[in-house]
Amino acid sequence: MQYSPRLSRLRRGGTVAKSKGRNRDARVLIYSHDTFGLGHLRRCRTIAHSLVEHDKDMSVIILTGSPIIGSFNFKARVDFVRVPGVIKLRSGDYTPLSLLIDIDETLAMRASIIEHTAAIFDPDIFIVDKEPLGLRGEVEKTLWSLKERGTHLVLGLRDIMDEPHLLAPEWERKKAVPALQNLYDSIWVYGLPQICDPLAGIDLPRSVRHKMTYTGYLHRTLPQGPAPVMPLQKVKEPYILVTTGGGGDGEDIIDWVLRAYELDRKQPYPALLVLGPFMHSDRQMEFIHRAARLENVEAITFDAQLEHLEARAIGVVAMGGYNTFCEILSFDKRALIVPRTRPRMEQYLRATKAEELGLVAVLEDDGVRDWRAMATAIRQLPQQSLPSEVVVPGLLDGLTNVNRLAQVALRREKAQGNDLRIRRTARKNK
Repeated sequence: MQYSPRLSRLRRGGTVAKSKGRNRDARVLIYSHDTFGLGHLRRCRTIAHSLVEHDKDMSVIILTGSPIIGSFNFKARVDFVRVPGVIKLRSGDYTPLSLLIDIDETLAMRASIIEHTAAIFDPDIFIVDKEPLGLRGEVEKTLWSLKERGTHLVLGLRDIMDEPHLLAPEWERKKAVPALQNLYDSIWVYGLPQICDPLAGIDLPRSVRHKMTYTGYLHRTLPQGPAPVMPLQKVKEPYILVTTGGGGDGEDIIDWVLRAYELDRKQPYPALLVLGPFMHSDRQMEFIHRAARLENVEAITFDAQLEHLEARAIGVVAMGGYNTFCEILSFDKRALIVPRTRPRMEQYLRATKAEELGLVAVLEDDGVRDWRAMATAIRQLPQQSLPSEVVVPGLLDGLTNVNRLAQVALRREKAQGNDLRIRRTARKNK
């Protein structure tokens, strides 16, 4: 379990965060429930970095269960607290990721760490990613506590959650709508309504709809500093980058691309495969050995600065998760999306809508995965139009709007703090 050095210093000193209304730097706490995959973590990290770049008097802590968060670099004034990891089984149940303890004990530990971190850090803004009450309700108590303090509570949603007929019963079971009504001050949707309404099909009160703001997609940039030298042995620019994100569910697309290169040895551009850190080790080794037998294919497991590899690619083949989609748009890359359809239709819905707009090409996984179809799609990829040739107003304004909304929330929170002190003073003088 890893703890923020900054938070540890606060604890050792026996002090807690300064009270609201006093002169102090702004503080933002971000909660990311997921421990498997990279999507939620990378989105939260992108937002955190943008917030501190925009406001030099801001500090951000990310709460996460990701086992590889330590592999990423963080800007000054951004730190993290790691809670015990859990993983979702095919049955839908959760189990501890590493610890040999009961899942209920694990969840209790997570909830306690979250609650105490929030109490000490005393954030001005608390951003909850995707899950309104957290994993199995683990942030509900923290939300109520911070609401009493006057913290601005934000639910951050990606552009697409799932098919409405599946999301509606899930959110009813989790009691999500009452949380949106009674707890949250704002709902930030990191997308555009012309692509998708993430809460379509859910019966929302008008008061909740009024809390929703579409920010646009989160623009990505290359990490600051000199680009790391990736020791690629065979592949040189220009290449086709094949990425699976975390890789836990990316085995089929890697196998499909490899078969296309194995059976079509005259592909005009080489392929660089990034397998992902969560892909099963046996499959990783299989794919690395297969790539080693091909002159124009190379496979690596993971690169924490994947943006540099994307920027150098002539085209991208990917599954179409939220972060990859943002990077494709930001780096203006021609893309072939092979979306998954299980356990959620999120990637498929995003990819097909983006294809309708002319932003990407889509190759559906029919289960057969004919190598000829993949080989043809890869050959055609460099001839596609660039995403920048399609005009979609506000498409990549996400971080600009997130920073604007954060500053509005800080001003509102400060005003509420001043009002609270005035009322307290008036009561004392009576």
